[in-house]
Amino acid sequence: MNTTHIADAKRLVIKVGSALVTNNGEGLDLAAIDEWARQIAELRQQHKEVVLVSSGAIACGMQRLGWVKRPSAVHELQACAAVGQMGLVQVYERAFSRHGLHTAQVLLTHEDLADRTRYLNARSTLTTLLKFGVVPIINENDTVVTDEIKFGDNDTLGALVANLVDADGLIILTDQQGLFTADPRKVASATLIAEARAGDPALEAMAGGAGSPLGKGGMITKVLAAKRAANSGAHTVIANGREPDVMPRLARGESVGTLLISETQPLNARKQWLADHLQLNGRLLLDAGAVQALSDGKSLLPIGVIEVQGDFERGAAVACISPQGIEVARGLANYSSSDARRIARRPSAEIEEILGYVDETELIHRDNMILSG
Repeated sequence: MNTTHIADAKRLVIKVGSALVTNNGEGLDLAAIDEWARQIAELRQQHKEVVLVSSGAIACGMQRLGWVKRPSAVHELQACAAVGQMGLVQVYERAFSRHGLHTAQVLLTHEDLADRTRYLNARSTLTTLLKFGVVPIINENDTVVTDEIKFGDNDTLGALVANLVDADGLIILTDQQGLFTADPRKVASATLIAEARAGDPALEAMAGGAGSPLGKGGMITKVLAAKRAANSGAHTVIANGREPDVMPRLARGESVGTLLISETQPLNARKQWLADHLQLNGRLLLDAGAVQALSDGKSLLPIGVIEVQGDFERGAAVACISPQGIEVARGLANYSSSDARRIARRPSAEIEEILGYVDETELIHRDNMILSG
């Protein structure tokens, strides 16, 4: 196994499933959660940024309400999640506080990541939390989702979050040792796959089968999540969450579980995501200095914008036009057209004074921009 992929990662998304969090439905596994908090605290001491994606709200709610069977009615699932989320958050907060770490609860739906304005808002919030040393704890917002907007499982959510925050790696902790050539519970000769290429079609055939009665996923959702994360340039490890010291060992470069490697460079993956999603809603006419700054790989600041054309909202895709009328870049605007007009030609330090608030110091951040040509 190429052990440097996770060891060299600066930003990790770690996903833990319902069976682990609730000890197979017996109730929240306080000892396990304490142990994961300790391990994440160790990663933080190594200056790695960590986002935790945790299942368990519905399973915890079931336990609190005394339900044995997972309900199928959407309104019952939503109510169950609302009850369970309270217990889940309290336990995580206590566990991390023992190590001097602050946590933040973030509940997401698919619409939050499909809508560009919400996408930018979620991205800005999460990256700011990481900058402050906070550990964001993310779950699907089961209290409001419907069948049309459900992620379907938190493995997929983990992969989408990896894209959202430009993570280097995704660690999916499960109750299995990793991905096997066949279901080891049924085939005695099944062997663990130590390393493979994420997105390899053969992996999906090996990973067939349902998950536990608590969760919605199984190994197949983890393989598909790794494929999705690979498109963002993130490598994925599928490992047993009960394996002693699993996270620090991965961070030290040990071979644990199954490593699914991304062959896409993160920067290229993000630019491709932007290219696939950009439908232009306006134009920004730039001065020569701003054009040069963009070609040097810098963000677009308001002071370099001569004129704002079109009507658009925050998160809209806009073209950047040179003094010669040539499109030099396109990206996602951090401000609406009306606000952009007010701060154009002004230093970033004056944004708050002019608008009464400041979202970002850049009009378009370089991470949310692709150069033309």
